[in-house]
Amino acid sequence: MLKPESEKNRSTPEEPQVKKIRLKVRFDYRGNPRPNRFFFGGKKTEEAAEEVRDYRAELWRNVPLQGVQVEDVQVYDIYTVMEEEHEDEKIAYAPLELILSVDSLEDCLFVIARGEFRTLEILEPYSVTLSSRDMEKLLFRFAELFKQILKK
Repeated sequence: MLKPESEKNRSTPEEPQVKKIRLKVRFDYRGNPRPNRFFFGGKKTEEAAEEVRDYRAELWRNVPLQGVQVEDVQVYDIYTVMEEEHEDEKIAYAPLELILSVDSLEDCLFVIARGEFRTLEILEPYSVTLSSRDMEKLLFRFAELFKQILKK
């Protein structure tokens, strides 16, 4: 069977074994204050942010994800900002920085497709070359993830 001319040119050479991709990812977890119930039980925005961050840090450390290995977890000082809608209300954010080793770029999408995601730095490799097939797989996975997010 004859192949169209465009498919003849899409031959894929043998690709060398790709090593894992190392990333530094930062998440900022928002603290939603809880009002006091009677005389106790309330939490300030800083306490709520720290509680959420600590919970998420434990999840990152202890829950395995396919294709993602957590190398290091670092927490930073909590900071507060003025809420735009409520000028007199301060909201606290608790930063969490992860160093991850992922098997492929597709696995990175799962990590960065979160509302708390802030920054990403690729530590290794210094440069990446994608074949057309790799780019198609990456964009397809991105579209699937985007559809899941829109359904929520």
